Amino acid sequence: MLPMLRLFGNNKTIDCGLSGNYSERLSWTFRIHLCWVNTSHGQMGQTQVNKEDDNKKTDEELVHLRREIGLLPAVSFIMGTVVGSGIFIAPKGVLINSGSMGLSLLVWGLCGVLSLFGALCYAELGTTFTKSGCHFTYLLETLGPLPAFLRLWVEFLFIGPAATSLVSLAFGRYVVEPFFAPCAVPTMLIKLVSILGMTFLVAVNCWSVRMASHIQVSLTFIKIVALVLIIIPGVIALVKGKTENFQNGFEFESLTLDRLPLAIYNGLYAYSGWFYLNFVTEEVKNPNRNIPLAIILSMVTVTVLYVLVNVAYYTILAPTELLLSDAVAVTFATYALRGLDSAIPILVALSCLATLNGGIFVSPRMLFVGAREGYWPQIFSTIHIRRHTPLPALLLMYPLMVIMLISGDISQLMSLLSFSDWFFIALATLGMLIHRYRFPLHPRPFKVPLVIPVTFTVVSFFIVSHSLYSDPWNTGCSCLLTLSGVPVYYMTVYHFCLPPTWRRIFNYCSKQLQILLEVAQQEVKTC
Repeated sequence: MLPMLRLFGNNKTIDCGLSGNYSERLSWTFRIHLCWVNTSHGQMGQTQVNKEDDNKKTDEELVHLRREIGLLPAVSFIMGTVVGSGIFIAPKGVLINSGSMGLSLLVWGLCGVLSLFGALCYAELGTTFTKSGCHFTYLLETLGPLPAFLRLWVEFLFIGPAATSLVSLAFGRYVVEPFFAPCAVPTMLIKLVSILGMTFLVAVNCWSVRMASHIQVSLTFIKIVALVLIIIPGVIALVKGKTENFQNGFEFESLTLDRLPLAIYNGLYAYSGWFYLNFVTEEVKNPNRNIPLAIILSMVTVTVLYVLVNVAYYTILAPTELLLSDAVAVTFATYALRGLDSAIPILVALSCLATLNGGIFVSPRMLFVGAREGYWPQIFSTIHIRRHTPLPALLLMYPLMVIMLISGDISQLMSLLSFSDWFFIALATLGMLIHRYRFPLHPRPFKVPLVIPVTFTVVSFFIVSHSLYSDPWNTGCSCLLTLSGVPVYYMTVYHFCLPPTWRRIFNYCSKQLQILLEVAQQEVKTC
């Protein structure tokens, strides 16, 4: 017997045209009844399962995302994505723009506090609105569908691919450079290694949520070891009296107010990723407890580690030596870790790999939730019937990641994604304040003091406005790409007006892709 395609609009059933061999592989437990295409909206409706099958299925057989992320994996996802290449590269940018070592340490501490404020705001949002999707879900619930759709648009178009490509390139550089030192490394080789690393992690995340979680925990442990390796010799040297680099720690003569925001911006880049757990709220065990606890534990730990790492840098390296280095951790290792200096690039590469794994794990979840809510093509909201992973969302983002990686460089990618990313973060926390005012009695299992979201929202909008001033070209391109989603929203979501031929082609491709990938819609509500 062949699986059937049920058109719920006219109660007709037609043959899917599947071969017998394929039909045998596709168990009737997971029969996929593709939906009737609504001709007024051109969207594929929600996948349904025969009522007579529902009572026969166990939880293991039902198609839905599992709550498999406990407290330790949750902490690992936050720390694993926050502690990336930034702490090994950004100290130079913070020091050169703050003007002195003392002020740069204050900037690192301030950036940690600001990131903690943002993470606490997102902890409130994540426990107030229990769906996955992070920025999309919070904008949809607080400010409406247009800002939410634009966040989906930029996530798919360039934020997700650019962020992944940025970390992939850092990973590729640290893997390849030790084999070519002191010669220049071929750019194409770096990009090839970057693509291989990214492809491996996409495959892992397509295969198993549990495997991706285990990899994240392991890599997070490795990167903490890397930070401790840097901290210990610095603290030992400081205890032995090596304090000459701190004699004139606060030199205000070289400080200019127009460069201080750039120092803060470099520091915040090293802390980026604190909101990643909110992408997978529906997969976190006991989210009302574990989300706030994981955020507080991870961000406090990261802030302490970052300040100690910079103290170690400044103890061993003179300011001039640090400013001449493009990879501060490697330069530090040549002075303080003789015999282990060759291991630092490997540890930094693994640190980048953890950040990359976290980004690949969470980013498609936003598109998954957006499609499930009807604001993105429905194929993105389907799950593999046996692996229980959002396979289409992962695979359909992969080509854009590769294209962005091949065509861009690190500085350009960073400038491109920073404006839109911080703009929507600011909108989300602003929406949280508006929602508090409009719905004061709405249940909030975790609620932060008002001063925290107000402070963070003001700082976030300041960062956005400063991006327009400091890099108008890339920021303008990012702004135009964001606004290009407005006509798309009105043509495809608000009022579907694409030509019928386009609809038929899109629906045919969606049906074939769903059959090919063996994916179906969720059968259990997980939020």
